[in-house]
Amino acid sequence: MKNFSIIGVGGYIAPRHLKAIKDTGNNLVSAYDHSDSVGIMDSFFPQAAFFTEQELFDRHNYRYIKAGKKIDYVSVCTPNYLHDSHTRYGLRLGADVICEKPTVLNTWNLDVLEDLERESGHKAYTILQLRLHPSVVALKKRIEEGPKDKVYDVDLTYITSRGSWYYASWKGDVTKSGGIATNIGVHFYDMLTWIFGPLKNSVVHVASHDRVAGYLELEQARVRYFLSINSDHIPAELAAQGVRTYRTIMVDGSEFEFSNGFTELHTESYRKILAGEGFRISEARSCIEIVSGIRHAEAIGLVGDYHPLAKFPLSAHPFEW
Repeated sequence: MKNFSIIGVGGYIAPRHLKAIKDTGNNLVSAYDHSDSVGIMDSFFPQAAFFTEQELFDRHNYRYIKAGKKIDYVSVCTPNYLHDSHTRYGLRLGADVICEKPTVLNTWNLDVLEDLERESGHKAYTILQLRLHPSVVALKKRIEEGPKDKVYDVDLTYITSRGSWYYASWKGDVTKSGGIATNIGVHFYDMLTWIFGPLKNSVVHVASHDRVAGYLELEQARVRYFLSINSDHIPAELAAQGVRTYRTIMVDGSEFEFSNGFTELHTESYRKILAGEGFRISEARSCIEIVSGIRHAEAIGLVGDYHPLAKFPLSAHPFEW
């Protein structure tokens, strides 16, 4: 049994980490979040120490270690812009770290963490759960067994509706979330480069508060992508049924289906990490380079090979009253 500590236990993604720690037969020692809406802990680790102040959390952990006990892993579930800071905390504590995606917002943040890994002698892992999805694994195998010189045409569409609250939260602040591509798309870019090879070229056609659309040229794929948090972009027939999330990937005109099978991927990620087979933060470099590049690129408009949904008229920001 390994001992865990978790930072950001009040966040959206934290329950998946709590479940993964529990399902892999391990123990949660301590948890921290500035919000005290953490009743979910009762379903997993009601005896874990909880703090709303980082200083008290830090004091508890060092006293725990001073007493001859060990914190083996620190799980980081905080807002995106804090991931590198909290990963550094875990490494300096003498623990291995499991960090949610995106690992960092910029590649230079990754450089610093990799240096600290070497200095501390501990490892930092990231969650790249789509690499464990059976359908994704099968697609990668099919591409690997196909012609080595073939370049596939890929359309990625991901629409996950968000209400006005999104813009009042850290997620609506590009400096904290990294923007739409980083916040909701980073794991798709990782999946695509994992399957089709490294990035050769990137063009951004449209970028606004609620969407980003562009083109990626990978070693074995030409990718048109459209990512959105605007429910108006959901196909009408699905919206009429109350559907608020729509994801699809077309590969050479055929739909690649991977809608199901997501629920246990965090637990499987933890199993891999505990077995020494997890994804190290260095493996996230390609997708971090992509989202950082998208964030800093100038959108060129509807020029060249763009995703069909990029033609949706731009909408006003909800807070522009």
